[in-house]
Amino acid sequence: MANNIDKVKIIVVGDSGVGKTCLTHLIAHNEPLIRPGWTVGCNIEVKLHEYKEGTPQQQTYFIELFDIGGSLSHKNTRGVFYTPTHGIILVHDLTNRKSHENLRDWLYEILNKEGKDTHKPSNIMNTLHADQNVFDREQFLGATQIPILVIGTKLDLIDDKRQPKPLQKTGGIADHCGAEEIWLNCRDTRKLAAGTTDAVKLARFFDRVIEKKTHTREHGYLTDRRKYATTSSYIAPETSLIVNAPNFDFKTNIIKPTDNVLIDSSNLQ
Repeated sequence: MANNIDKVKIIVVGDSGVGKTCLTHLIAHNEPLIRPGWTVGCNIEVKLHEYKEGTPQQQTYFIELFDIGGSLSHKNTRGVFYTPTHGIILVHDLTNRKSHENLRDWLYEILNKEGKDTHKPSNIMNTLHADQNVFDREQFLGATQIPILVIGTKLDLIDDKRQPKPLQKTGGIADHCGAEEIWLNCRDTRKLAAGTTDAVKLARFFDRVIEKKTHTREHGYLTDRRKYATTSSYIAPETSLIVNAPNFDFKTNIIKPTDNVLIDSSNLQ
């Protein structure tokens, strides 16, 4: 059955410590991650998703969630995980306003597909920082229009006394990108329970990602440039990063949901 299931790749990015690993675990397993570790390189979680559930077009897909480590020391190497990209989840900490502001730099880094020189001056970035209310979505995202979802974590830690000026959902990067936004506590499974508003938003985002991949496949761009060896390791191009997936199916290029994916970071610089 798994041989007939297509897949899409979503990269999950944000500053170190915002809760990306807890978030991807919650999405994939519908349970909280009690003792998360620091991500070095990339962790991968896989979720089964029913595209257009309840309609004649319903189809099962694997959603690959690439949790990218946010450490600045790995900024020059993590770009290898950005291509191909069918969707982007931008994650910020609701108790850390700077992490929300930095999402613009993350978005630029991904769309630049270099993984480096994020703060290099450019007309686009100068426009963004000169006037936070000016955001040319067409110019910034280009023709690809990659689906984006913004997620704020640590909702349980927001305290009106400590946060006299809490973040507002209006006017932020989600509005500028035309993206939906979710605020949640990654230890509370009820926020993403079936039928909830946030679960519907997440499912709608996954559907948009699948539609985007189908569109790009038909028009011949954003092709998958990954090369798979004959062993259970994926060697990222032009780097020494190795992603190990013990049960990887090399005929279908599918990582099964039961896999434990590890990162060999011994050669990271």
